[in-house]
Amino acid sequence: MKNARPAKPGYRCADCGHEVAKWVGRCPECQAWGTVEERAAPRIGATRIAAGAPSSPARRISEVDVETTRAQATGVGELDRVLGGGIVPGAVVLIAGEPGVGKSTLLLEVAHRWAEQATVGPVLYVTGEESAGQVRLRAERTGNLHPEIYLAAESDLSAVLGHVRDVKPGLMIVDSVQTVQSAEDSGTVGGITQVRAVTAALIAVAKEHALPVVLVGHVTKDGSIAGPRVLEHLVDVVLQFEGDRHSTLRLVRGVKNRFGPADEVGCFELRDDGIAGVPDPSGLFLNRKDVGVPGTAVTVIMEGKRPLLAEVQALVAKTNLPAPRRAVSDLDSARVAMILAVLERRGRVRLSEQDVFTAAVGGMRVTEPASDLAVALAVASAAQDVALPADVVAVGEVGLAGEVRRISGAGRRLAEAARLGFTRALVPPDAGPLPPEIRALVVPDLGSALGVLYDSAR
Repeated sequence: MKNARPAKPGYRCADCGHEVAKWVGRCPECQAWGTVEERAAPRIGATRIAAGAPSSPARRISEVDVETTRAQATGVGELDRVLGGGIVPGAVVLIAGEPGVGKSTLLLEVAHRWAEQATVGPVLYVTGEESAGQVRLRAERTGNLHPEIYLAAESDLSAVLGHVRDVKPGLMIVDSVQTVQSAEDSGTVGGITQVRAVTAALIAVAKEHALPVVLVGHVTKDGSIAGPRVLEHLVDVVLQFEGDRHSTLRLVRGVKNRFGPADEVGCFELRDDGIAGVPDPSGLFLNRKDVGVPGTAVTVIMEGKRPLLAEVQALVAKTNLPAPRRAVSDLDSARVAMILAVLERRGRVRLSEQDVFTAAVGGMRVTEPASDLAVALAVASAAQDVALPADVVAVGEVGLAGEVRRISGAGRRLAEAARLGFTRALVPPDAGPLPPEIRALVVPDLGSALGVLYDSAR
């Protein structure tokens, strides 16, 4: 049977794959500009494809050798935690973050620790944004000089592949993938076509030589990874490097991981002499006092699978303005506004003539609903000038009816609180198995929680 006539050519978004009949400047699906490209016209009808010789015979899954795919530790404990134990040979890791957050500093630390493992081969550090001298100066400042680290200031893909052939590295770092260009492909440097072609070539090299590759990626204004969305689908691991310029805390968050958990978080502290992992970061966000202070409450949030204690503070002051101020720092402003309304309606806490300032201290942004109860207690404590006991933590989501709703991982949260010396916890009903080291005070609604606060003042 003859094939039917070819269909009319269509257009496809390079980011999300959405297809449209005619060219448009903005993708109607993902709203990205300039990503719609013409695709080859498909032929409609039945076609026959001859069977070819397989590259290798199919084997039973139990006979597949897994020793060659064991993860190799980088030597940076917090990063290995997020990666699931280390980098798998042939894996391609994409790490993205805002400019100046510390990506290059972290990767220099990784290169140094990797080079110290003499059995895994040298490190090839390709920099397309800085000169080799600039990278050398940073390595001296952070104490990461090592003779097995090779620097290459290149922006041409063929030159990068030539360095791979000559150095035969055990690890390659490309900083950044948006600065490398392929002469065989059209488009501007950092454009969608170039980024896709360069990434595909580096992935092919990684798989062919079992070479782990770490790619640095830029981010857009909204924090997403720059370039085509397919970039995240091509690589094996996607890590998000986060941090506030006014804080030394840095978080590496797993977004995608084909070889381990995708919800782990690594904590780092950026210092003048480099970057260091923080295996116990709760001390960065918590300022323990022997006596409670009005307007403060401690909660436990989950960053991935890691419980972290965070301190919430509130300040309530009388105002003569017709519209009282509501200022929020490192908290979800919408949830804080909801909690203030519930406090006034269900908890009988008068706030309509008061300025309310709320903040999460320590540099961490607290947006999890499990912190609702702590925010409510901090505001009520500030309004009534009554301090919550210093040995109490509060976890629970507050509903519009004033009820305290259950949360996930209550046992793990309270175990972390007990480890740091807290003896009592305000928890919602049906919180699940809780550690015996801490006394749980069940509060079914906001009124019960406020009762604990007022009892502490007697």
